[in-house]
Amino acid sequence: MTPGRHTPDPREARTPAEFLARLQALKDRSGLTYRELSARAEARGDVLPRSTVANMLARATLPREELLTAFVRACGASPDELAEWRTVRTELAGRGAYGTAHADPDVDPDPDVDPDRTDPADTDPAEATGPPPAWPGHEAGVAAAAAPHGGPGTPSRTPPATSSRIRRALVAAVAVAGLVLAGVSVVALLRDGGSGRAGRPPGTPAAVAPAVAPAVGDVRIRVTGTDFCLAERRGTRTGQVHQVPCAEPDFPRYSLATAGTGRWRIVSDHPDFGPGCSGIPSGGRIPDSAYEDSECGDPSRVEAFALEPYGTSEGAVRGYRIVPVGSATPGTCVTVVGDREAAWAKLAQAPCTPDASGQLFSFDRRD
Repeated sequence: MTPGRHTPDPREARTPAEFLARLQALKDRSGLTYRELSARAEARGDVLPRSTVANMLARATLPREELLTAFVRACGASPDELAEWRTVRTELAGRGAYGTAHADPDVDPDPDVDPDRTDPADTDPAEATGPPPAWPGHEAGVAAAAAPHGGPGTPSRTPPATSSRIRRALVAAVAVAGLVLAGVSVVALLRDGGSGRAGRPPGTPAAVAPAVAPAVGDVRIRVTGTDFCLAERRGTRTGQVHQVPCAEPDFPRYSLATAGTGRWRIVSDHPDFGPGCSGIPSGGRIPDSAYEDSECGDPSRVEAFALEPYGTSEGAVRGYRIVPVGSATPGTCVTVVGDREAAWAKLAQAPCTPDASGQLFSFDRRD
């Protein structure tokens, strides 16, 4: 990894939680999925099970040194950068006053056992979806705001005038944020032609189309109006979802599971990697993030979706939009990008459009 101003710097971490936040940022910057990280580690002779990485990043305790080494190397860090990560970890492990300082002994002690591989349909929705994704830089801002001005127990040295200016700045920032959110809502309303979701006048019930309506169970996800269905490419580890001719064998097989009221989880069953979930990486912070299959329960991914009916003025449902719930990039839909007439076109997060071109899907039930 080439150092730069966006490279996460472990030396800025003052607590284990901040250290883990920077490890998450390192993964995000690498652009690699858990599958790819595991494969890169294996090529180097390291052991880095995918479930272990997910567990490590979801906790607030320091990882074991060998796990840290395998992860940072797989992310593409140079030997000097790796040395910095290991040095900071050692220093934090001795600072009990700064938070949880011990390494977590429970992070996947047996690489062959995957504690997260449970049936998503049996998972509590509140736990499965994870916390709302943070905007870029949020962790750094929170860390800066929470950082003490002196040692433990040292009173704040901020002068009253400075505190007043900070309060005024915060009030102004909140006001601006409110205006921005209001603007986004207006744009979304105008984009749908002054109607509610799925092009319906506000308060109008959604039309029912039993043949295409989503339901719990095994499905074949078809791109509406085409002979393409969703699938991965055989022999790859990325989890990228493409559109392929529906005549092709399922790879992987998909099913729908509920994830709370009005929310769905799209579950994949991969012949090589086992069960997983379709989702958007990095909390949807990158506007054109890939739509991909990976392990379920990763708090850094958006794995819950609203399947919104999209209809005509006569009320007939043409298909369903797959809308990421809680994406850091609002107003987006899962979209076929590139040449929509071609097989193997990729799917990604993209702005929802008024005509829903490349954004409508049907969920054909399996026998």
